[in-house]
Amino acid sequence: MEASLTARDRVGIQDFVLLDTYTSETAFLDNLRKRFHENLIYTYIGTLLVSVNPYKELDIYSKKQMDTYMGVNFFELPPHIYALADNAFRTMMSEFNNHFILISGESGAGKTEASKKILQFYAVSCPSTKVLNNVRDRLLLSNPVLEAFGNAKTLKNDNSSRFGKYMDIQFDHQGGAVGGHILSYLLEKSRVVHQNHGERNFHIFYQLVEGGEEDLLRWLGLERNCKHYRYLVQGKCAKVSSINDKSDWKTVRKALSVIDLSESDIENLFGIIASVLHMGNIKFEADARGYATLNNNQEMQWLLGIPNQVLQQGLTHRKIEAKSEEVFSPFSVDHAVYARDALAKAIYGRTFSWLVNKINESLANMDSSRKTVIGLLDIYGFEVFSVNSFEQFCINYCNEKLQQLFIELTLKSEQEEYEMEGIEWEPVPYFNNKIICDLVEEKFRGIISLLDEECLRPGEATDLTFLEKMEDKIGGHPHFVTHKLADQKTRKTLERGDFRLLHYAGEVTYCVVGFLDKNNDLLYRNGKEVMRQSKNAIIKHCFPSTEPDSKRRPETVVTQFKNSLVGLTEILMMKEPWYVRCIKPNEAKQPGHFDDVLVRHQVKYLGLMEHLRVRRAGFAYRRKYEIFLQRYKPLCPDTWPNWKGTAAEGVRCLIKHLGYKSDEYKMGRTKIFIRHPRTLFATEDAFQVCKHKLATRIQAKYKGYKVKGNYVKQREAGRIETCWRGLMARRERQRRAWAVTDLLICSRFIKGFMNRHQPACTDNSEYLAYVRHSYLTRLKENLPKTVLEKDSWLTPPPILQELLLKAQTSALFKGKKENYPFSVCRPFADTRISGPPQYSVPVVKYDRNGFRPRLRQLIFTQEAAYLVEEAKIKQWIDYSSLKGVSVSNLSDNFLILHVTCDDSKQKGDLVLQCDFLFEALTKLSVIANKQNCIHVVQGSVRFDIQPGREGFVDFKSGQESMVYRAKNGHLMVVSL
Repeated sequence: MEASLTARDRVGIQDFVLLDTYTSETAFLDNLRKRFHENLIYTYIGTLLVSVNPYKELDIYSKKQMDTYMGVNFFELPPHIYALADNAFRTMMSEFNNHFILISGESGAGKTEASKKILQFYAVSCPSTKVLNNVRDRLLLSNPVLEAFGNAKTLKNDNSSRFGKYMDIQFDHQGGAVGGHILSYLLEKSRVVHQNHGERNFHIFYQLVEGGEEDLLRWLGLERNCKHYRYLVQGKCAKVSSINDKSDWKTVRKALSVIDLSESDIENLFGIIASVLHMGNIKFEADARGYATLNNNQEMQWLLGIPNQVLQQGLTHRKIEAKSEEVFSPFSVDHAVYARDALAKAIYGRTFSWLVNKINESLANMDSSRKTVIGLLDIYGFEVFSVNSFEQFCINYCNEKLQQLFIELTLKSEQEEYEMEGIEWEPVPYFNNKIICDLVEEKFRGIISLLDEECLRPGEATDLTFLEKMEDKIGGHPHFVTHKLADQKTRKTLERGDFRLLHYAGEVTYCVVGFLDKNNDLLYRNGKEVMRQSKNAIIKHCFPSTEPDSKRRPETVVTQFKNSLVGLTEILMMKEPWYVRCIKPNEAKQPGHFDDVLVRHQVKYLGLMEHLRVRRAGFAYRRKYEIFLQRYKPLCPDTWPNWKGTAAEGVRCLIKHLGYKSDEYKMGRTKIFIRHPRTLFATEDAFQVCKHKLATRIQAKYKGYKVKGNYVKQREAGRIETCWRGLMARRERQRRAWAVTDLLICSRFIKGFMNRHQPACTDNSEYLAYVRHSYLTRLKENLPKTVLEKDSWLTPPPILQELLLKAQTSALFKGKKENYPFSVCRPFADTRISGPPQYSVPVVKYDRNGFRPRLRQLIFTQEAAYLVEEAKIKQWIDYSSLKGVSVSNLSDNFLILHVTCDDSKQKGDLVLQCDFLFEALTKLSVIANKQNCIHVVQGSVRFDIQPGREGFVDFKSGQESMVYRAKNGHLMVVSL
């Protein structure tokens, strides 16, 4: 949390306790607004979590986020509902005690979603086994079932919980969720029969009509049209764009199976829902005497299998017992409608209680060993509407009791922490709302007692007589005022049927109209008797014959609610509290819009400023010595980098160096307490400056260390890497060789075939070898009977014909001439010049006089050799006159053709240079049959320029190849 203080001007402060002007509501709202606009919807007040509904999806609830918050100190990470859930869980596991999380706020503030997020977190973070997963699934799927039967669209929220819910999650000693239990409070049964404009009945009715299967609807006698049912159309908004009733129906249908409801239970449950819809369509008519009658009402046949006659009497008559006689008094039409609606509310209310009990049975933990629990209390927040009635009175009374408990537990936890740390407790001034709780619940004098008294007294009791009684009994109370009791200025804001209570959160004006009726919630005795004749097993269970039919009136609604609140308070007082306060930023459900007036209203009604004052009455900041020292030790030379003593001594040394004044802090047994946020801010700002300097030094040291380490590692790993790469390369080569051998063979064969007419090269070498092998194999089978049968020999392929020439070349020059080895790989051509002769090749002829080079062509025919310049024959040599051929043993390409000179006019020997020396001489030896005439000589070669005149060609090795006429008149040939 301390790290976030550096950005406090932009994104606000994560904990309101650190606000300097903590008593300012404006500063509180500014901080909340800053965080909201940065999509930071969670803020702490100590360990209380304030949550603002963003009205959009935020990527802060993923599995990764859950993992991040598991097992982390509460203030170590930014505020989050996962942090609160995780710390409640870890505290429960370490201290083996029970906890509860109270989630409150206005309708639409996100209470139900917060409850879901906590359940989902526990589902992921708790240990997992097949049995535990089963319990987990039931806990999670109980939500959509209870939402379907207990939630509805209101003006403020499309999925508003119309009942209070407390759920205990039971954990074993290893932290596995092994069971659960649910308590429900004050279901808004009046919604079954009446909805205000823009609101809907409970979701389940619309889900059944819109999503139910055709066969099911036919069996229940329903039509797929909500407008056909009176109980569904009073709000005139049966269809809502944000609600998908068909999809929700599938979810609820699956969830009912998971929570162990049998098929017969599910059928009976849907039968009840359908019967309530049919009951709403029952119409009464007045007979001649004004009494209610039922004529030809088709809806009767679908009502829970109750005989028509019994049902008709139960809806149109009231049973009165006078001594030993029973008298049935007929209803007027208005009374009949009231009785019908009362019966519909009773059926739905009791069925809801039955459903909660069935869920509890499926969540029951059969292991009797001791368990710890975390309770989730999702309950309505303070409500103030333009017209506030009996429901708002009950809800706000509930919030008064919870606020009283809230302050008591907060003060208690603060006082316990101070005592534990050995710090003197300073009394905290706060508003004690006990005076308001007593005004509502005090025996004989409280509003509840007066309301019950008026409901139960004989005679004509009305809402106005109840108001008069309150004026008479509690008229002088400072938190109560009516039109009659108010001063002239206040009287203008009150109607004659209104009374106003000054709650802890502010003034609320209530209209008494309907208070007595809603508090009575009467169900006539014969209505219960009619229900007992139903064939529906759930209805029989909800209206048991063993239920006493006492002539005493049952407890009123407000008394039942008061007693359940007492029970809830007792449960919560035995547990350690955690709080989530939900706020809605605007009425239009728009993301990014922050309505200051609306939020200020909620901050006030949620008691957030009161809670902040309690938390800030003493010390704003407290941390364990170890955590404080670990963060801020760089600020003191004596504590940096390592402190040798205890953490407490280190903190004492540190704050002495920082110059804390004695009234700014206290040293507890395990924690330091800092009174003012500004002291912490100054410390944090100094740390940020110091941190940048330290970071530079550490970075330089670290880089040097890393470079040195990398060098050593690379040096040590070099040899291993080399060996390893060699091994891996060999393995890879072998693997690839084996894998592609066949493919390569085929590829090389095809490539060789395509290049078979080309000179021998790598592309065709294997193919040519195959051809040679194939020929020799065939030749072995087809040898001629005698050597003389030349025509019967198999024709060799061209490659073998060249080999014969190469063999002759080898015989002539191998080991005699230096550049012979380079000619071996050079294929012979049939001719080097296109044309009909046997062989032709370009040469350079050196003149006999002056040894000037001339380009010529040397042509071999069957009878003679010709030296040609373009189309002109320069010299003709008959093979019979060819005495020999001389070449040097060096790497030059010179050859001298020696010819017989009988006549002085005849030209002498030829001195030629040929790039294809070996090929030309081999061809000559074959064509002219002159194999024995070719001589390899060393040093000089003598030749006849013409008869009687001789010349010399000298051969030697040098640094570069040269041909020139030497000073002695010889032709000098220098080869490498």
